[in-house]
Amino acid sequence: MGQRSTPRASTLVGALVALTAAIALAVSILNPQGVAQPPATLPSTSQTALPGEPTDEGTASGTGGTGPMASVPIVGTASETLAALPTKGRAPKTGYDRTDSFGRAWIDVDGNGCDTRNDILARDLTDILLEGDCRVMAGSLDNIYGGIDVEFTRGQDTSTAVQVDHVVALMNAWETGAQQLSQAQREALANDPLNLQATDASSNGQKQAGDAATWLPPAHSYRCEYVARQVSVKAVYKLWVTAAERVAIEGVLATCPGQPAYGSTLVPVAR
Repeated sequence: MGQRSTPRASTLVGALVALTAAIALAVSILNPQGVAQPPATLPSTSQTALPGEPTDEGTASGTGGTGPMASVPIVGTASETLAALPTKGRAPKTGYDRTDSFGRAWIDVDGNGCDTRNDILARDLTDILLEGDCRVMAGSLDNIYGGIDVEFTRGQDTSTAVQVDHVVALMNAWETGAQQLSQAQREALANDPLNLQATDASSNGQKQAGDAATWLPPAHSYRCEYVARQVSVKAVYKLWVTAAERVAIEGVLATCPGQPAYGSTLVPVAR
């Protein structure tokens, strides 16, 4: 008669297989220095791609295939993510145009039937009043940037209205690598909820196209999360930081060394 493996031997073999798989996963996540890598794509694909970049599932053009692609959550802290970003000078502003460079404002990038601005208002306001399934007609903004809180009513004077800020300003993105992205990738960046935050018109006007070296939210309690979102957006879209920007972000993150990075929330959508 042949020998049968004992329960103990089977348990040991199973444990070794599990340990080997865990080590392989850890090696795939960390680089040789142990710093968390920027995010890859959805778990359903095997290649690394930016949002909007073609994958084995189809093309990312505006006429068919898959649209902007999501990224898995960034592993590690905002400080580790910042350390992985290149430092370069600003690229020329030549050729920048909001619509031509980043597409028509507030498209339905996630395919839920609502444009991005209404998605963000519904996410960031409380006590909202909807017209139909999407159109936010009224609500209250508890302004995390630290500017004034706003009672929003659609059609109100723009000087007191709720506005949607690009956490990484589109001009800043253009000057730090977005010129090298495809049109679909730039449209994804401009409509990615990770890069969007409802705020008051005054704060948005003060920031304009500023980076962390020239503008930070008045609320010190929100600055760690704010710069973490900036470095996360730059990691997802493979942008860089300027030297002054890096110094400013490092200064903020020194006060919160465990601040996590974030992943993109975009999902594939049919175009």
